[in-house]
Amino acid sequence: ARESEIYFVSGGTEADNLVIQGVMFQNRQKGNHLITTRVEHPAVLNTCKFLEKQGFSVTYLKVDQYGQVDPQAVKDSIRKETVLVSIIHANNEVGTINDLESIASITQEAGVWLHSDAVQSFGKIPLDVQKIPVDFLSLSGHKIYGPKGIGVVYARRGTIFRPLLFGGSHEHSRRAGTENVPAIVGLGKATQLMVQNRKQIQEHVESLRNYFEEHLKNKYPEIRINGHPTQRLFTTSNVAFPRVDQETLLLQLDMHGIAVSSGSACSSGSIEPSHVLQAMGIPAPIATRSLRFSFGKFTTRDEVDYVLSVLDKILTPKRNR
Repeated sequence: ARESEIYFVSGGTEADNLVIQGVMFQNRQKGNHLITTRVEHPAVLNTCKFLEKQGFSVTYLKVDQYGQVDPQAVKDSIRKETVLVSIIHANNEVGTINDLESIASITQEAGVWLHSDAVQSFGKIPLDVQKIPVDFLSLSGHKIYGPKGIGVVYARRGTIFRPLLFGGSHEHSRRAGTENVPAIVGLGKATQLMVQNRKQIQEHVESLRNYFEEHLKNKYPEIRINGHPTQRLFTTSNVAFPRVDQETLLLQLDMHGIAVSSGSACSSGSIEPSHVLQAMGIPAPIATRSLRFSFGKFTTRDEVDYVLSVLDKILTPKRNR
């Protein structure tokens, strides 16, 4: 990417908003149609819902059982008033990776701009914007061990979008306000380290993730791993535990000092299934018993063994022990 194509913002959420709102409002005279998926991060989905209230038309594409969008579905949804397609690169809940290269060739041929929320894949999956004609990317610093509160918009030269914030001429007049220089420096260093060490980090993290999943699948055949079997981030394991309710699991793990994510929100006193798992067609009883385990470069084999031992205590009835 060229220096002039990089814009520093406060994080992934602002990056998504700046691109999606900025492109749609700036180019409203060209068209009012936006295409996205049902498994996007809330920063994209809630921005799209806001745009619908402003009179824009949004198509929410279905995904398959693994959470992938079919590039053909993107092609079939493009119409003459389509301005932007926004497709997540790697899903934040299940880790499934989309075929951005195929989608980009479709949008380029149709003369439609493509945005991808690449917050989760940043630093984990090589992405060359010279080879893949994606027009906009959203990135975030803390996902690669950089500072929190710093993000990046990549906007290909020739794209047009309006700012969210008005004021001075910072960031090529696209993002007013004094730049967070210490965070930008931290992001730069984190990116440099991630590029240098990516292969070693992937080997280490992926081996721990695979060891964790194999242990669970061998010991508890009813367990299922949500997401694509191979086209999935090496840091993510979204596991369905059909026999144990989610709240019990979360509470027990928390009591043992283990932090996991449910990917669901408490609504009216009942646990609502994750919108991602619902879109993948996973039945509610399974979706509400699913937890996301995340692995990083500082995760150790001893820590994974500890988590597995705690899970064994929770999942194995006392009479069988």
